[in-house]
Amino acid sequence: MVVYWEYAFLENSLFDGLLLHLALKGAHAAVRPLRLTAAAGSGGALAVLYPLIALPVWAEIAVKLAGGVLLATIAVSEKEIKTLVWTSLLLFAFMFMLGGLLTAVCVMCGARRVAGGFMIAQAPVGLIAAFTAVFFAACAVGVRRLYRRVRLTRLLYDCTLTAGARTVTWKGLADSGNRLSFRGRPVCVCSAVAALALFGRGARAVGRIRVGTVAGACERPVLRCDRLCIENKTYSDVYITTGEVEKAYQIILHTAFAEGCDGHSYGAAPLAAKDKGKRRRCLLSVWK
Repeated sequence: MVVYWEYAFLENSLFDGLLLHLALKGAHAAVRPLRLTAAAGSGGALAVLYPLIALPVWAEIAVKLAGGVLLATIAVSEKEIKTLVWTSLLLFAFMFMLGGLLTAVCVMCGARRVAGGFMIAQAPVGLIAAFTAVFFAACAVGVRRLYRRVRLTRLLYDCTLTAGARTVTWKGLADSGNRLSFRGRPVCVCSAVAALALFGRGARAVGRIRVGTVAGACERPVLRCDRLCIENKTYSDVYITTGEVEKAYQIILHTAFAEGCDGHSYGAAPLAAKDKGKRRRCLLSVWK
């Protein structure tokens, strides 16, 4: 059996680079191209050296674990131990998942084992590349959605609304982009179905406002809620209008209410400052 070390180096460097990129994204660490390239190259070099060193099983496992931590240390630019630990754990997790996937692909294509326990893959290179690309894309989307869900959960508050004899308990989104106002007072936003559940069919609007969103501008009714309780804060005579609301929550709180909440460790103001510069916020606006 002939092994071309340059091919083994390039292949392992590519895999390590992809896995390190996923681990850094999952740990919310900055991806520095130079550090990532150096770490991937170190991983390729270690992969070439592993078969040349005869070690007991326990020592081989220890060396591989230490190698993974070394790669994470090179790739992580932050000085926080927590970031390094998370990057290392995610790197090992992605390694095991990708290794299991590629092993299954090779077995299905008739891979065989030789002396020393090494597996000779008979799967086409294009097939392995395709499965690797799908794995990378699926993990990237999964990590992005997971953290989006975590960020959203931190912005949700338990809200109790009372209108006449009706009382509902909703999840409210502390969105600093909602700056709607009616007669100089803040206005929250809920869906039409939620408004029907709270106010009933006989609800009478106290006025109308023209709201502008990314979908365009339209006039919407303004309803008055007797009481709004957000965590340990209570507000009276709160204005509510209807609009598009996601399924994860039922009402979008106005900035004035969101900044007054102290039930969570993350308020609207610090979150807005944290997200500054990362993406453009979409604001609700009103024309009087």
